Amino acid sequence: MGYNFVGVDRDQPFLLPPSLTDWLPPDHLAWFVLDAVAELDLSEFVKAYRADGRGGVSGGWSRRRGT
Repeated sequence: MGYNFVGVDRDQPFLLPPSLTDWLPPDHLAWFVLDAVAELDLSEFVKAYRADGRGGVSGGWSRRRGT
């Protein structure tokens, strides 16, 4: 994972609340959504982030919207 994003370890236990695996049954829709998103090609979204991780090109959205 690039340095622009914070990694997620869903198996890491939390202090509060408890692990998501304790909250949700194995057949819960949330697990399906997580799996589906993991399969998506997010390269177009990743391209929108600058090298410093702040998102968008320098000058930002206002320039693209013409304002």
